[in-house]
Amino acid sequence: MGMTDHFAGVLTQEELRRSTGYTMDAAMKHNGALVVIECNEDIPCNPCETVCPFGAITVGEPITNTPVVAVEKCNGCGQCVAICPGLAVFLVNHDVGGGMSELTFPYEYLPTPVKGSKVTATDRAGRDVCDAEVTKVISTKQYSLTNVITIRFPAEHIENVRGIRRLPVCGE
Repeated sequence: MGMTDHFAGVLTQEELRRSTGYTMDAAMKHNGALVVIECNEDIPCNPCETVCPFGAITVGEPITNTPVVAVEKCNGCGQCVAICPGLAVFLVNHDVGGGMSELTFPYEYLPTPVKGSKVTATDRAGRDVCDAEVTKVISTKQYSLTNVITIRFPAEHIENVRGIRRLPVCGE
């Protein structure tokens, strides 16, 4: 990512790697889904810590600490994905077979994609990265207006894909 991404509010790879919740290196070796938190803001926030049933995420004291992930405690349940007000929590499964990866992320746009939809995966800045398929959609009252979407795409893009292009609304 270039200098313009930083000024657009998008974390650079260097900033991500310094983040205490960024577990991408561990996710690349992990069997199954693992939480990756892309939060580097020292703000009073800890819903990811309080919602995790396994104690895999710690903010601690002061509440302005950035989240730390205990990889060995994470089972990839995804409770933390929709709860983050900064939309900075993801599940990464680097190897679902056939050279494909999956990403689970919060999605707050309408219309909500449906399982089986062909979509365009995007990077942190919203730029197109590759084609993807929606493999799971979770919409529950517990998550309020935040849907949790899982997409499958070529594994070579796992470090860059963080969402999908907004689907067109009828009439657009």
